[in-house]
Amino acid sequence: MSLHTAICDLFGIEHPVFLAGMGGVAFAEVCAAVSEAGGFGTLGLVGFTPERIRKEMRAVRARTNKPFGVDLLAALPEQIHASIEVIVEGGAAAFVAGLGVPEPVIERCHQAGVKVMAVCGKVSHAVHAESAGCDAVVAQGTEAGGHTGQVAAMALVPQTVDAVKIPVLAAGSIVDGRGLAAALALGAQGAWIGTRFIASHEAHAASGFKQRLVEAGSADTVVTRCYSGKPMRVLRNAYVEGWEKRSNEIRPFPLQFLESGREGVLSFGVDPIDPARTCMPAGQGVGAIDEILPVAEIMRRLVKGARGEIERLAAMC
Repeated sequence: MSLHTAICDLFGIEHPVFLAGMGGVAFAEVCAAVSEAGGFGTLGLVGFTPERIRKEMRAVRARTNKPFGVDLLAALPEQIHASIEVIVEGGAAAFVAGLGVPEPVIERCHQAGVKVMAVCGKVSHAVHAESAGCDAVVAQGTEAGGHTGQVAAMALVPQTVDAVKIPVLAAGSIVDGRGLAAALALGAQGAWIGTRFIASHEAHAASGFKQRLVEAGSADTVVTRCYSGKPMRVLRNAYVEGWEKRSNEIRPFPLQFLESGREGVLSFGVDPIDPARTCMPAGQGVGAIDEILPVAEIMRRLVKGARGEIERLAAMC
């Protein structure tokens, strides 16, 4: 069963499902699995050295010959400048930036045939990304996990679609075929999906983290600056609640991020984790996740479910 939109042709993929470039989670195994299943895998490699980025890209290519991308933070321009040649030479089909638009490297990417995307939390961010030369944007609602803005996807996605001519991906609590179909109904050409893929066999996340995703409800997340200095939606725990009582002491990015690294609360990729302290990014869609699955099965259910919803709605017309 296939689900195809114009953005599939732009990125050379079968289904309009993009793995969110989640730092610390989206490593080679899950990235390659999403691409191999017909979607677009994205490596989340914020904070990594150029050599580590090269290693992960080679690991993806050893698993699949299908297109994939690399995601870094525009708010850390030094890493982007140090790594962009590795990303280009490693065969990435796209470079994705969160927390800003990577203007200084867009031309270099385009010279090498690499598409550029930016993750946006406001319509104005998407307009800026388009004017800077980005090939597509991700309109990410506040219900999304990880670093996020203040506008809900139901409002943000259609307004972004109306404001720009480049393709728009929807993000924010899309965990099943209904969410993917809804994204398309709002005018997006596909979905940027994170939390659902954390709860996969291939994701680089501690088993304790994955289990918490299965157990959590939609009200168990909170937006906090305590882990990075920027608003981030995570699973609520005692560490977050402690910081929120003294939120005036939270330092700006990247100082708070560096402090969290020193305290060891960002290590959610390897067991054992301390669920009372560890940062566990998750969107509000977590309440609809009740099992850990292989990526291929997640992809199959997303596509089949979206097709079913589209056909159901068509039958009502």
